[in-house]
Amino acid sequence: MSTVKSALAEKRGPLIHVRSGDMVVEALSLMRDNRVRSVLVIDNDVLVGIVTQGDCAIKVLLPGLDARQTPVSQVMTSAPVTVKPEDRLDGCMAMMSTRGFRHLPVVAAGKVVGVISIGDVVKRIIQDLELNVSDLMGYILSDSPGG
Repeated sequence: MSTVKSALAEKRGPLIHVRSGDMVVEALSLMRDNRVRSVLVIDNDVLVGIVTQGDCAIKVLLPGLDARQTPVSQVMTSAPVTVKPEDRLDGCMAMMSTRGFRHLPVVAAGKVVGVISIGDVVKRIIQDLELNVSDLMGYILSDSPGG
């Protein structure tokens, strides 16, 4: 079974993040420009939160707040659940499904090294299953005893 590290290896680009004092409009602009649905909130190299498009819509748009004047700290999820690079993806998928997460920050030695989405996890698990099916088909169709 694949690990978080293998899913991160397939991702490209810089870690997208804001500071807790940045305005929500900055987080939304980063999400738009990078075609992502969440950004990490990092202050002084420490992960302090995560903010999603949903957070912005529910906590800023619906109450009628101004995204240009609302700090990220007001809408972010503080102290988000994190995973380690060596964690297995099936465990991540179970946690994401059970707890309703779509994004998990990845932390190694106290530093944020990436973020995985439910899409990343599902993609990698499907690749693993396809490889297993291919291996099994090769074994069944081979000239081995019993085959």
